[in-house]
Amino acid sequence: MTTVTALCLSACGNDNDDKAGDSNGKIAGAQTDKETSAAPSPSSAGSVERPKITFPSYAKNVFEYEETGNGVKDAVLSDSTLSINAVDDAVFRGSTGTKALGFYNTDKALSSQITYIQGYIDAGETWIGETTYRDWKVTLSGDSQAYVSYCSDESKAFIENKKTKKVDRSPATSRSYVLYHSKLVKNAEGIWQTANVVSNRGDKTCQP
Repeated sequence: MTTVTALCLSACGNDNDDKAGDSNGKIAGAQTDKETSAAPSPSSAGSVERPKITFPSYAKNVFEYEETGNGVKDAVLSDSTLSINAVDDAVFRGSTGTKALGFYNTDKALSSQITYIQGYIDAGETWIGETTYRDWKVTLSGDSQAYVSYCSDESKAFIENKKTKKVDRSPATSRSYVLYHSKLVKNAEGIWQTANVVSNRGDKTCQP
């Protein structure tokens, strides 16, 4: 995985250019085919104190997947969703220095996410609504690497100007659906950190 793209909630349902590059989005919980928002259950490394992630009432990430029954894969899935939530938490807080962001992300993924978040800050924007993540697949590579793919549906998420409160509610298009591939690495504390992310906005496999 050599191409890194910034996590990005496109103007969410329109064909305008994305902020901070063409990609990425949001992530949240990990429950069996149930909607979850900002704080999924901790994965492995239960003794590690995890930073708190909070979402405002006007935004939600929904993660649709079933636990695999494999402890390692389920830990990877949980930390992958927390990586996404950490990015959105930073957007809502208007800060690239949140503890959760660097806790769940590292290397190229972290640097691109910082650029993405700063784009929101500079533009004075946030997002509202709901993003759904589905079709999760996990592949383990040795004891400390994993690869995760999933689709995001941003058709119900919208960009809002913080000052004017104006919301861009452009109709959903094919660009509202994104295919992601991420690489995760297990750190010394047992946390599966997202190290790299690539995406394909408008990928047909993710469209309804």
